[in-house]
Amino acid sequence: MKVLLALEDGTTFYGRSFTGACETAGEVVFNTSMSGYQEILTDPSYCGQIVTMTYPLIGNYGINHDDIESGRIQVKALVVKEYQEMPSNWRSKSTLKDYLNAANIPGIEGIDTRALTRHIREKGAMRGAISTSITDPAELAEVARNAPDMKGMDLVKYVTCKTPMIWLKGKPVEITGGLDKFVWPINNGKWRVVAIDYGVKYNILRSLEKNNCNILIVPAGTDSETINKLRPDGIFLSNGPGDPAAVTYAVQTIKELIGKKPIFGICLGHQLIGLSLGGKTFKLKFGHRGGNQPVQDLFTGKVDITSQNHGFCVDMDSLTDPDIEISHVNLNDNTVEGLFHKKIPLFSVQYHPEASPGPHDAEYLFKKFTGMMEETKK
Repeated sequence: MKVLLALEDGTTFYGRSFTGACETAGEVVFNTSMSGYQEILTDPSYCGQIVTMTYPLIGNYGINHDDIESGRIQVKALVVKEYQEMPSNWRSKSTLKDYLNAANIPGIEGIDTRALTRHIREKGAMRGAISTSITDPAELAEVARNAPDMKGMDLVKYVTCKTPMIWLKGKPVEITGGLDKFVWPINNGKWRVVAIDYGVKYNILRSLEKNNCNILIVPAGTDSETINKLRPDGIFLSNGPGDPAAVTYAVQTIKELIGKKPIFGICLGHQLIGLSLGGKTFKLKFGHRGGNQPVQDLFTGKVDITSQNHGFCVDMDSLTDPDIEISHVNLNDNTVEGLFHKKIPLFSVQYHPEASPGPHDAEYLFKKFTGMMEETKK
């Protein structure tokens, strides 16, 4: 079925829909990962976005029940050069087409993804619209221009958990009775960690669990007083979608939590920490999305190859407090990739140390968090 993709600046691309009739709109971004499309589809940080895969052949290993990062597909649509309809992998349980159709998410192929990616790199990430029924490029471009702008948008409210959950044996389980009556499970990890869910990826929770953490997941709007009453050993601030400056309630909560317990933030959690410490954030031209981003530790000189997915960044020059130091930078564009506080047990990174998908160079950061909790408890 023929499909048209129109960007807000009027640029159009023609292709085919491999999931049937469709129409949707959102911010068009690209990801350079060669594998991991199932993790990308289910990553809450992609809420509101149309994702273009730069690797040309997608769908060749199918879909399985293990490689999910949330309870549902989060992207608005998937754009690929060529869809492979006959997957070959021992773990495969269904095709990518069936997986997308079950969630009513469009999948389109035959698009010149190289040209689309080059355009986004040159002009910046922008809104786009996909349709099998609207054939007039000018009309579809107008649909794209009427789509919500990512800047200033709070998408956390769409992806955060509705009720508190405990992470048990590799999956989230809803707690009963509310947080007032919550009792930490015994024999479920040494360190009691409250994870504030701004759109947390499951593999982050798996990584915390692997590092002996007992994890309580709370909604993004949970206030600091409630969190303090839970008496955690540490607080984790998750990844998530949208503009961090729009999540004002989270910034206020983090301000009130700083200094109370060790805090570790990833991606959106990192950006919210930057805002809580008096800094500012800005929108990157086309973002960092893929599994090959080089990040340098400014204290050791070591370079990690990292998995990333974000469109906003902390402004380096806005961090004027002398007790705040930049710990990591992106070697492609010299933007901030990590922060830490000299006097308070707090650190954060822009990239994804849980690496799902991606390299595992930065897994040590979870041990750094447990070490910080150990030191604080002493």
